[in-house]
Amino acid sequence: MTTQRSVFDAAELRAQFTDAGINTKFIASIWKYVLQNPGCEFEPLTSTVNSVFHSTDGVTTKLLIRLQNGAFVEAVIMTYDTRLGKYGGKPRLGGPRSTLCISSQVGCKMGCKFCATGTMGFKNNLKSGEIVEQLVHALRLTNIRNVVFMGMGEPLNNYTALVEAINVMTGSPFQLSPKRITVSTVGIIHAINKLHSDLPGLNLAVSLHAPVQEIRCQIMPSARAFPLEKLMTALQTYQKNSQQKIFIEYIMLDGMNDEEQHAHQLGKLLETFEVVVNLIPFNPIGSSSQFRTSSEQRVSEFQKVLRGTYNIRTTIRKQMGQDISGACGQLVVNLPDKRTRENTGLVTDIEDLRI
Repeated sequence: MTTQRSVFDAAELRAQFTDAGINTKFIASIWKYVLQNPGCEFEPLTSTVNSVFHSTDGVTTKLLIRLQNGAFVEAVIMTYDTRLGKYGGKPRLGGPRSTLCISSQVGCKMGCKFCATGTMGFKNNLKSGEIVEQLVHALRLTNIRNVVFMGMGEPLNNYTALVEAINVMTGSPFQLSPKRITVSTVGIIHAINKLHSDLPGLNLAVSLHAPVQEIRCQIMPSARAFPLEKLMTALQTYQKNSQQKIFIEYIMLDGMNDEEQHAHQLGKLLETFEVVVNLIPFNPIGSSSQFRTSSEQRVSEFQKVLRGTYNIRTTIRKQMGQDISGACGQLVVNLPDKRTRENTGLVTDIEDLRI
């Protein structure tokens, strides 16, 4: 089978234009045409939307996307109504805005034990065009304001394609602000060290999940290659260079990392940083899971320690899309569970975390 390259593979398209003596300034016009004409006669995309699943929460949509090689990835659209929140104690203006959670790999080699994607193992990296095409597919359903690389895969393990894809998204015709793009990583130190110079202005989220190396290695085997002390040094340098907050993702696992002592350990680890800690209730990934979800009381007490003792801004992520296996840690290529599950409400929007 002949391999087709996506029209959104920027480096490939620029090279072909240059070889043909065509000015590369016309590339943006081609992309704009493709966005405005989804039914155009030529085939500029290499992926197709296989299925669309709408959650009973009314605000989450999961796209099952078939790639050219026959593999599948998932992207999730989360819609948040700004009028439901408050800013400075006053009702907010505005209306619905959508965040797209994008995949960067088929499967993942990090093997985090609380994440369904890790059960797939690593299949392959996505090309930059395949990453961008997830945004193209989503834009045909709704306007996308924010993009988070928190889907399938470890984004910084597909570094070159990630950088190229984000450069496309922040250029014409997409024009996404880097401030509305977040890249999440388990802590690939060598990539973090060059991220700010390659992609200035975007948001960095770190999947920390434990305040000490021993616990981190128990739940995230890849952490052995990225010692916590060296990771924190890399993050200090990143923050000094970027002058931006760092988002800390922390999944709450009952009896594993959610006790008061863990909260104090995390507070001491982060007290010299400008961070926002996002506490994430564990989403079950099957009846055989070795982990249990922390109680709401335990999560609340954990938050109080970080806020009260260490003055660290801390949010609790509410659940979206559990019934379509679209919640955090649940992305794995299969059909979602048809059973209806109780949903606890709207997620804190990514933009609100930056305030």
